[in-house]
Amino acid sequence: MVEYIVIEDAAEFRAACETLAAGSGPVAVDVERASGFRYSQRAYLIQVFRRDAGVFLFDPSTIEDFAPLQEAIGEIEWVFHAASQDLPSLRERGLEPPRIFDTELGSRLLGHERVGLGAVVEQTLGITLAKAHSAADWSTRPLPASWLEYAALDVEHLVDVRDVLVAELDEQGKTEFARQEFQSVLERQPKPARDDPWRRLSGLHTVRGRRALAVARSLWQAREDYAREQDVAPGRLVPDRALVAAVLADPASKQALAGVKEFNGRASRTQLDRWWNAIVAGRETTDLPADRVPSDTLPPPRAWADRNPDADRRLKAARPAVEARAEELRMPTENLLTPETLRRVAWAPPAEVTTASIGSALAELGARPWQIDQTAQVIADSFVASLNEVDDASGSDS
Repeated sequence: MVEYIVIEDAAEFRAACETLAAGSGPVAVDVERASGFRYSQRAYLIQVFRRDAGVFLFDPSTIEDFAPLQEAIGEIEWVFHAASQDLPSLRERGLEPPRIFDTELGSRLLGHERVGLGAVVEQTLGITLAKAHSAADWSTRPLPASWLEYAALDVEHLVDVRDVLVAELDEQGKTEFARQEFQSVLERQPKPARDDPWRRLSGLHTVRGRRALAVARSLWQAREDYAREQDVAPGRLVPDRALVAAVLADPASKQALAGVKEFNGRASRTQLDRWWNAIVAGRETTDLPADRVPSDTLPPPRAWADRNPDADRRLKAARPAVEARAEELRMPTENLLTPETLRRVAWAPPAEVTTASIGSALAELGARPWQIDQTAQVIADSFVASLNEVDDASGSDS
């Protein structure tokens, strides 16, 4: 087994950057986080590979300034597998690619049935990767040798995979599709923070009444503050179900809270004062949350026939037509056009349905030009056909 080392020293880091700068071709980049273990989504290991340079594993907890790495590779293509997962953590460290190639997204556009890294490497190169440590706690120090090997292999083959996929994309006439998709990933803005993130508590639907919801909100915030302070994933302190159980139990005292069997988790008793104070605060607040909050979420399609029959007909006409187009292109329907985008344009189409107006509506919803080229006419024709069916039905009744 190759012995991999983690670069922690500033001098070693600068030397590695110089080696990478002297390498050739694109650079493969990957990030290991500690999702499910830590509160933050920061990088705990950054892996980089470039031909004629090799694999380098960097420890972001000891390297303060990544500017030398950005300078070394900041003008060449970066190759990722599922770039959208890694870009936020890299940007936290001042690392920004000028352009990317995403082997997962490229594989989806090509219609590969399995698009996990191991499957893609095996399909393209015939190499089998062990994926034993994908859910590991990468904040662990020191990192075991087997984990380092796993991390290195995440980037060691990516450039070769990229080359195979580039050829396949060209053969299928999808090079421009991929370019637009990769650019969209690179330019995508983070989703704005939710106004009421506490409403995502699992099991909150069982809580009734604004006062009880205020208690749930207070408990969630107390857990969030403590999780941030300790840099521990909130659910590892007290699970969602335990917070909701405490709300439903409505304990009369701190001792009664301690006696709630379902109120468990590693911090449920060691931080009992914290949780009890949160319950009291929720009970005393005058800022009561609404039972429900306004949402722009569309109704589920099964309800459309009653709530918006015309939209229901449009969706039922357009969905199979878009699916057929995706099949012709040999790619998943959701990569040709997301179901949410199709639902929204079916629910509220332009006043005049034409290929151009549908294209404009799709663009406003974030569809890329290639997606619009492939679907706008299909959707417009389907919408018109659904309207004609209604007119035909009305005519036959008269």
